[in-house]
Order: sequence, then structure tokens, then C-alpha cells
Amino acid sequence: MANESRPCPCDIGDRFDYGGRGQEVQVGHIEAYVCKPSASTDKAVIVIHDIFEWQLPNTRYIADMLTTNGYIAICPDFFVGQEAWKPSNDWASFNDWVKTRDAGKIDKEVDVVLKYLKDQCGAKKIGVIGFCWGGAAVQHLMLKNPHLKTGVSLYGVISRFEDKHSLLHPTFFIFGEKDNIIPLEQVTLLEQKLKQNCKVDYEVKIYPGQTHGFVHRKREDINPQDKPYIEEGRKDMINWLNKYL
Repeated sequence: MANESRPCPCDIGDRFDYGGRGQEVQVGHIEAYVCKPSASTDKAVIVIHDIFEWQLPNTRYIADMLTTNGYIAICPDFFVGQEAWKPSNDWASFNDWVKTRDAGKIDKEVDVVLKYLKDQCGAKKIGVIGFCWGGAAVQHLMLKNPHLKTGVSLYGVISRFEDKHSLLHPTFFIFGEKDNIIPLEQVTLLEQKLKQNCKVDYEVKIYPGQTHGFVHRKREDINPQDKPYIEEGRKDMINWLNKYL
């Protein structure tokens, strides 16, 4: 984690001014944002939000990007109505806050979302992506959920699942070189453990000069030096999904 004065694994970064092209729906006991492509498809991606929750415009922007690439995209409220973290909150309380929102305890919600995607959307091939808190959740799901085909973990907090590496499905891990929340030593150790224990395809990629949240929290129009890496991260994410879904 970060230093004690700021123990948060996400920087708010640039909050997009973006409304979304999908709609909010009720899926069992949770709300969700859903966006569907114009052409019918049996491929879907679950998008797992970071600590700033499912309504963050940045996350919906990425969900819509998936849709423009031919996927049904759904971003459920994995906090199930609990409040999201606010940048104005006292950072000293963060560790207590996050304990009540465990990225390893979302299985009930995922089962409900999978049923919705299959029954209501006709999805047969389903993957998952997630950012920070959601990236850790992706790793959790790749370790245990047999119904998902593949996952992309974007700057997932490794320390949440640092002793578990026997992935069930192909998984792509995206990290920033200058991420002060996830030091490169942790990433190197993850690679070593995956090499020793993982029987499925995986990739760990570090993007030069990038900080935490760069794929969805930086904007190419106001971070020109980061533009190539933002675009590369998004393209790599799509290419991985295309390969395994």
C-alpha cells in the first residue's frame, strides 16, 4: 500500500466529462450499467470498477469502448449500494473502509451477472476486466470461477492475492512502471510465481513511465506524453479479449 498519510490504491486522476451511451438496469439484487453493440453477439465482458464505484464516467467510457469493439459490456455495482470512496474522505480511514468491500467476496454478484448475461443477453463467451480494486477482483475470479473465459487485470492490487497464482483462465496483467502503489518488486515476484505455478496462458506487461490508473484515469488530450501508452494499454486489452473470447 502507499504511505500511511495516503494509503489509497487509486488516484482519482482525470475525471472524464462523459455521459455514457448505455443504460442502467437492475440485475437481481444489484444495479448495473449495460451497453450493447448494434450487431448481435454472444460475447460479453464484465467491467469491475475501482474504489470510485460503478458510476464513474471513466469506467463507463471503457465499457462503451468495449461495445464499439463488438462486446456486450456490463459494469455492475460490486459495492452493492455501499458508498464509494470519495477523494475528500480521510485517508487514515481507508484501510477500515476497504475491509468492508472485499475484492475476494464478489462471487454472489458475479453469479447473478453471469445469469443475466446468458439469459437476457444471449452471451456464451464471457470475460472480465477490472481496474485497481477491480483488478484484484479479476485475479480472484481467474483463480476460481469456471464460467469465465479470460481476464484483464489493470493495475490490480497484487497484495490482495499475493499467495495465489494457479490461474484457471488466460489472464493479462497491466502495470505502470511508476506506480507508487504497486512497486516493481511486487510485479517481478508475481511473474516468478506465475512462471512456477500457472498452467494457462498469461502475460505481465509494464508500461514505461506510467503511474497508477493510466489506462482509464488519464486523458490522451491533456496528457500528451502519456498518449501512446494509454492507447497501447487499451489496444492490448482489446487484443487479449479478442484472442480468448
